[in-house]
Amino acid sequence: MANIIVVYHSGYGHTARQAQAVATGAGAKIITIDTEGNITAADWAALEAADAIIMGSPTYMGMVSWQFKKFADASSKPWYAQKWKDKIAAGFTNSSTMNGDKLSTLHYIFTLAMQHGMIWTGNGMMPANKKASQRNDVNYVGAFCGAMSTSPADASPDEMQSGDLETAKLFGKRVAEVTAQWVAGKK
Repeated sequence: MANIIVVYHSGYGHTARQAQAVATGAGAKIITIDTEGNITAADWAALEAADAIIMGSPTYMGMVSWQFKKFADASSKPWYAQKWKDKIAAGFTNSSTMNGDKLSTLHYIFTLAMQHGMIWTGNGMMPANKKASQRNDVNYVGAFCGAMSTSPADASPDEMQSGDLETAKLFGKRVAEVTAQWVAGKK
């Protein structure tokens, strides 16, 4: 079985709930970036040992949170030694509006993964883009390069859309499947 890590920051709990759904789908362990943007030495070692790293951040002001950016900057140590090279990578984000510039956040996470020499995995899902589509349909937000969810600013994490959480779970499952193929092919 592939060793998959979900590493994320969440400011208000919505991205944490999305991370849990991704991890459930992927059968992954979770590393939480704390409120100061840090993870432990054991967490860094777990990331080095992982076959896949799925990264998540809320979208704040059109970009990752400062805590996630601090984590990304700290990843320059494994970058220098190419510790994450050829690992599977993927990303997810949440914001309070339907667009919310979430694509900017996913592009940032993608660029970080590319700098590390990782192999990017999109979500592989068709969007819910028909007249009959409903807000709780899978991939209603219409992402391809990762998983996106939308949570109104005045909604609690418990009020997240079930379709967004199912999208996150299916996204995690896809990353696990791609990782299993990648690991089997490397043997």
